[in-house]
Amino acid sequence: MLFAIPSFGAKVGDLVNVVGVRDNQLIGYGLVVGLNGTGDKTTSTFTMQSISNMLENVGVKVSTDDISSKNAAAVMVTAKLPAFARQGDKVDVVVSSIGDAKSLEGGTLLLTPLSGLDGRIYAVAQGAVGIGGKSERGGSANHPLAGILPNGATVEREVSYDLYNKLNVTLSLKEANFQNAVRIQTRINATFPNPQNTEEIQTTPIATAVDPRTIKLQRPQEISMVEFLARVQEIEVDAIKEDRIIINERTGTIIAGMSVEVSPVVVTHNSITIKVSNEPNNDPEAVDMGNGASFSAQGAMVTSEKNPTISSVTRALQRMGATPKDVIAILETMKKAGAFNADLEII
Repeated sequence: MLFAIPSFGAKVGDLVNVVGVRDNQLIGYGLVVGLNGTGDKTTSTFTMQSISNMLENVGVKVSTDDISSKNAAAVMVTAKLPAFARQGDKVDVVVSSIGDAKSLEGGTLLLTPLSGLDGRIYAVAQGAVGIGGKSERGGSANHPLAGILPNGATVEREVSYDLYNKLNVTLSLKEANFQNAVRIQTRINATFPNPQNTEEIQTTPIATAVDPRTIKLQRPQEISMVEFLARVQEIEVDAIKEDRIIINERTGTIIAGMSVEVSPVVVTHNSITIKVSNEPNNDPEAVDMGNGASFSAQGAMVTSEKNPTISSVTRALQRMGATPKDVIAILETMKKAGAFNADLEII
């Protein structure tokens, strides 16, 4: 069981994205060669055809029926083109087998064009495929059919976005929240008072919250848009973080805020019965559950001067021998009964 303490202080840059400033997905089809007999079998007709086409491009004509090598594999190649990437920049590449290869270990990806949704080529990839270690982008020693090429692609085409000359820009909150949108608006306007706002002339404020996720900004005249956004992202905001309980049913992991309180309730699940109460606990053998709560095994009760928290209830259930599935089922029932106000998210 994991418990996360919510943070209330944050910078604007941690809470929002700048609309238009984003990564772009790239994809391509390629061949990995140099495999030690672990490539696609000759029954993979698209791989044999790809080998034949590749050889023809270098002046060697050969029929697919004459190819019996198992040292090549067809792969899909993916990458992310970062915002403002320039020609010559390097980006990571992930290759994934689409045939019946056994492993991509030791292979080399041949020159592969990577295209965007518009069909244009934005980068080209080539290089040795590594499957050792771990990477959040793909590839691991436990998954030999997917590998990564660090800095394996070179940017050939740029995605134009003229941020410097823009007079207006839009911020998008990563999580929609009316109060956070208004607080960000207030802090930005306090940091950049509009000198044109006088009693006689009222102009548009620097920041305007349009909805709980969108804030429109008007750049001050005396600074550039790049400098303006850099300063905006560093503004401190007393943000509100909504309580949330996240449950992974596959692994049994529960992540909950330490401050999520549970109202008095009695829950029975299979052979487990637990009482959550704010009554005084007079049991001398009661166990401290933290946050002022205690657990009495004799009465199967979790109590606190205030309402016990989710973390205290979860610890008590563990002491009672509840399995992760039991805990998840009990929390779901408590939510339906209105015992706590946090959002319950099942993943």
